[in-house]
Amino acid sequence: MTKTPSAPVLGTRALNRATLDRQLLLRRSPRSAREAVAHLVGLQAQNVKPPYYALAARLDGFAPEQLAQPMADREVVRIVTMRSTIHTHTADDALTLRPLVQPARDRELTAFRTGLAGVDLDRLAVLARELVEAEPRTMAELRQALHAEWPEADPQSLAVAARCRLPLVQVTPRGLWGRSGQVALTTAEHWLGRPAEPTPTPDATVLRYLAAFGPASVRDMQTWAGLTRLRAAFERLRPQLRTFRDESGTELFDLPDAPRPDPETPAPPRFLPEFDNLLLAHADRTRVVPPGYRGRAWKGNQAYRTLLVDGSLAGVWQLEEDTALVVETFGPLSRAERAEVTAEAERTLAVMHPGTPYDIRFGPVVRR
Repeated sequence: MTKTPSAPVLGTRALNRATLDRQLLLRRSPRSAREAVAHLVGLQAQNVKPPYYALAARLDGFAPEQLAQPMADREVVRIVTMRSTIHTHTADDALTLRPLVQPARDRELTAFRTGLAGVDLDRLAVLARELVEAEPRTMAELRQALHAEWPEADPQSLAVAARCRLPLVQVTPRGLWGRSGQVALTTAEHWLGRPAEPTPTPDATVLRYLAAFGPASVRDMQTWAGLTRLRAAFERLRPQLRTFRDESGTELFDLPDAPRPDPETPAPPRFLPEFDNLLLAHADRTRVVPPGYRGRAWKGNQAYRTLLVDGSLAGVWQLEEDTALVVETFGPLSRAERAEVTAEAERTLAVMHPGTPYDIRFGPVVRR
């Protein structure tokens, strides 16, 4: 009887370097902003600025206008998708990925069922679509209009139901660098001038996820997408994928020809925004977050901008109003590492805030 060889083991550092390469963080990429947004399957965008900082860390020659212009041209949009959070997606992905994650939006809606007692959700979706396609509406305006139709229901629950049932995008100028604007919503189809695309198969999205975040487990992808029951898709794809194990024995899947660099490949410092997908896209985050630093990028509901040193979470940072970029490291840096972090901070400021006389200093960021 022939013994089936066991899958190769990938250590934490090997997983780190592979993921950084997929995430365009080992070296800056010449891709356009739109190409990068597509490759990364969207950028976390709870606030306006994070997608810009995410691309500044990843792209060679990036300037904020390179994302702001495609957004103004409706080539990229801000929409709720993975994990019920706002992401910046290409127009194509907004029209396909949102239907894919609709089951998670339906689950989210069950938490509001008490406030929606007696509400016909199909009729609500039709009415909400008519409202936002007549003109973009704020959530407050949606609450008011829908509450007039269902006065016994909870107004906030009505607006959440509209957001869950419909693919609502945030219209510009919201999301444009250097511009202000409250959140106003319309449907993706109306904003983009074309109907939703057929929902992609889970299999196709698995392949895209692995290209951007692999090697990864089934549970990793489910954490990233906010979906369940993806095991069947991985099993269908198994014949065309490579399999590995991590040091704890968890099975990992990957594309056969995807880059898996030498674990000793240098990883330069990078300044990432709060909620960067690098830190959110796996159930097991030890490939990027050392166990001793788990939870240190958040405090309560506040997320901090994060610093990578040698490819791993090493600290947090913030911009103090018109004065300084402040870096707080979780452990000591060597003299060489400190010099590299300072140089990367200078580059980040030159890209994102040219001409602004910020100082760079090391000190406390997290309020204790």
